[in-house]
Amino acid sequence: MKKIALIGNPNVGKSVLFSRLTGVRVVVSNYPGTTVEFLEGKMAVGNDFVEVIDVPGTYSLEPSVPAEEVAIKMLEDADMIINVLDATNLERNLYLTMELLETNHPMIIALNMQDELKHNGITINDQELEKLLKVKVIPTSGVTGLGIRELKQALGQATSGNVKSRTHQQRWEHIGIIIDSVQQLTHRHHTFWEILEDASVNHWWGTVIAMGVIFVCFKIVRFIGEGLINHVMAPLFNSVYQPLLGQLSAKLGGNGFLHNILIGKLFEGQIDFQQSMGLLTTAPYVELVMVLPYVFSFYLLLSFLEDSGYIPRLALLLDNIMHRLGLHGFAIIPVLLGFGCNVPGIMATRVLESKRERFIASTLISIGVPCAALQAMIVGILGGYGGKYVLFVYAVLFIVWLFIGTAMNYFLKGYSPELFIEIPSYRLPSARLLRQKIVLRIRGFLIEAMPVVLASVLVINLLQQIKLFEFVSGLFGPLLSFVFGLPKEAVWVLIIGLLRKDIAAGMLIPLGLSLKQLVIACIVLCISFPCIATFAIFLKELGLKRLSQAAMIMLGITVLVGGSLNFVLH
Repeated sequence: MKKIALIGNPNVGKSVLFSRLTGVRVVVSNYPGTTVEFLEGKMAVGNDFVEVIDVPGTYSLEPSVPAEEVAIKMLEDADMIINVLDATNLERNLYLTMELLETNHPMIIALNMQDELKHNGITINDQELEKLLKVKVIPTSGVTGLGIRELKQALGQATSGNVKSRTHQQRWEHIGIIIDSVQQLTHRHHTFWEILEDASVNHWWGTVIAMGVIFVCFKIVRFIGEGLINHVMAPLFNSVYQPLLGQLSAKLGGNGFLHNILIGKLFEGQIDFQQSMGLLTTAPYVELVMVLPYVFSFYLLLSFLEDSGYIPRLALLLDNIMHRLGLHGFAIIPVLLGFGCNVPGIMATRVLESKRERFIASTLISIGVPCAALQAMIVGILGGYGGKYVLFVYAVLFIVWLFIGTAMNYFLKGYSPELFIEIPSYRLPSARLLRQKIVLRIRGFLIEAMPVVLASVLVINLLQQIKLFEFVSGLFGPLLSFVFGLPKEAVWVLIIGLLRKDIAAGMLIPLGLSLKQLVIACIVLCISFPCIATFAIFLKELGLKRLSQAAMIMLGITVLVGGSLNFVLH
């Protein structure tokens, strides 16, 4: 099967084109660093199929980071190249094109971002560009679908440019000739969005805008999450699902082993979704009513911010802080990915240049970066008491983050290179792509979380029936109470947190904790050992020795921070 390599600079829309060409549903983000591992898909060409590879973004065939090394290795195995260019930044993108032409691979150019050209006052003569490069040029837009059919049809016309190797200076001279021949710029006044783009990366205004964005996101997550719980999910469970379970409970005799497993304990003869601990009662209620609405609202906002182009600007504002932690500035991208899920965040540390940087970044992600689902639950649990308590949790996490990062930077010697990151224009996200991304993430959440919820509720249920629950709680409860000020029942919440922290946070609600206990419990869940999936990817990426070191840091900082908060807060 022939292989087609989809290659271009970071943030030129390769992943969107990949999705359009192959039909594979992938997570597409409007900032570089998303495609750390390559993606593969099949595309029908006539009666045959070809393999399409979404190559990690690279600026040159002279690699400076591991991701670019991967791109070059994959290029060597390709039978054909589709070089994706950002039409709004043609001059910069053409340098990679010059290098690709010199490899003499059969090649087609996808002149992408056509929907952005007129907004930037740019006109490109694609026919003249085709003559000068001597390869087929197809204007495309991954967002609107423009040129996708033409791109597929042109695969049979891929040709090598028969270009001889040039020096660095000769390439740029030739690019200058091309730009003068094909590109025309028209003067226009700055739009509101362009003014906002400049303000977003300004030190003072950018900070103000960032605080405003965070505040608005908090309000929206609460509004959507609580709205779905109070007006959709809870009424649906109470009016439709509970009567069905009541009939099943009656048929099972209202008691007994099977009843207790499926329905759980009855309170005054009635099912209590939060406390019954049955596989058909508490398990789906925690997953679908207490957790899912907040996860949905958070993913909605995260996806919007990714595709709008705001996240790279936030990364630029945080660059100085990252250097104080001994990290390459590009480590901001894995950290920001970690706010969606720690697993891809740690995997994305592959773009960093040394094992030292990867260890620091992975440890910080595991300790101080709560995943999207856990953040949604923190907002849901503490938001009702006021935004200041949610901000307090994040403030503590930020202080812990700075402390650990600074300490590791001091004890692990090395240096921090400068930040090179693509800053895209602000864009109105495509509703179709947003919907696709949210559906993909929610589906993944449900598939991953439901088995954990069922297993957790089942284990707690069985332990309660054989009285082992009280034994374990009684064994570790005094220590938990003395150090963290939490009741003995919270022991199981922390254990469940090793499987899914968001589900563990949801199971804090039935415990009837005080505000102080809720704050401490949320912080302890965030900074204690990560979920099992994060543990596994940490082990795979950095090895057992580094994982053991990180685990010791996590244990020590959890006891220190949780114990300090217990004795300081009132």
